[in-house]
Amino acid sequence: MAAESIAPEFDPLVELYGMWTTELAEHYLPIPFASLVGKYECLDGYLIMSPREGSRNSFAASALNRLLFDPALEAGHLAYLTLNVEFEPRTWIEPDLVVLKEPVNGLTWVPADKVLIPVEFVSTSSRRRDRIDKPKLCAEAGIPYFMRVEIDNREVHVELFQLDDGQYRLHAKALTGQRFETEVPFPISFDPVVLLEP
Repeated sequence: MAAESIAPEFDPLVELYGMWTTELAEHYLPIPFASLVGKYECLDGYLIMSPREGSRNSFAASALNRLLFDPALEAGHLAYLTLNVEFEPRTWIEPDLVVLKEPVNGLTWVPADKVLIPVEFVSTSSRRRDRIDKPKLCAEAGIPYFMRVEIDNREVHVELFQLDDGQYRLHAKALTGQRFETEVPFPISFDPVVLLEP
């Protein structure tokens, strides 16, 4: 997405309220006067902005991406850091990590049907969206898996959900000091403690 200079009298947050699309996002995001915003998501045309995650979630996302990358690749998939996952032009999310079914070769807006696992790191600014709204969207779109990671002080909680009859069911989970283990959609095994900042 490329930023474009905006006339002072035009405020896209006001003028485009409830009308955001991926096309408008390409034109107006990031918003120059909203410098603290790191994540832009959209639900039915309503733009949702939040700051970049703190170092705790950022470190954990980087560590988890390293853990997922090779096993995903061996199974024919590809693990990415943040991508724009599009459900329709007026609705998209930006998961902290995304495992795609296959490479997408430079796409800015990745169709939801290409996603194998969106991974969300729960934060205080997006707790409801990460725990309720985004899994619901992903389940309705038929995304086969959803992973959620929540860090509270030195405790890490990792959960993998699998789509079953249109709803996510808990498939595997682990806390710090336990082993997170799954064979699907590809083998993963780690102690969540490795996601903590040193």
